[in-house]
Amino acid sequence: MPSKSTFKIVVAGDGGVGKTTLLYRYVEDRFSFDTKMTIGVEIFRKTLTFDSGSSCALQIWDFSGQERFQFLIQNFVMGAKGALVLFDLTKSPKFLTRVDDWVEIVKSQNKNIPMVLVGTKADLKEKIIINEDAVLDLMEKHNFLNYYLTSSKTGFNVSEAFNLLTSELVRRIEERHSWF
Repeated sequence: MPSKSTFKIVVAGDGGVGKTTLLYRYVEDRFSFDTKMTIGVEIFRKTLTFDSGSSCALQIWDFSGQERFQFLIQNFVMGAKGALVLFDLTKSPKFLTRVDDWVEIVKSQNKNIPMVLVGTKADLKEKIIINEDAVLDLMEKHNFLNYYLTSSKTGFNVSEAFNLLTSELVRRIEERHSWF
């Protein structure tokens, strides 16, 4: 891998699924109880350093989940190298159908973009109502790299989801460079 790469990653999902709190947990290792609705897009940054001494910078775009801002989002996807698509584990399974819409938006600029499916609010165990079979169907339908149950409150699997996506992006760059 080149000594320093920058990857644009998009985080997509309906309003209220926990995109911004997930990013605060990942980037700043903190849980925020009082996040505000994202208007348009908010950009987070994080630099990762690997054992080899090489590093990469992540430019993470947090999209507004509100439908009234979705016309802007297709433009923001341009140049993205990877995506996390989020849904709320505590919402009605009918909201899983919205994952299809988000995948379509994310793939509008790059049909082969690697994506990770993320179920949020796993700490609310007694409120989880999502059917695992429906999630597996989505995994297969959209060819997600993997699926993670996460909790921004506890940090459960937050880094793991980003690490998997980043590893895939690094692998793709190394694969490309091995041809030269």
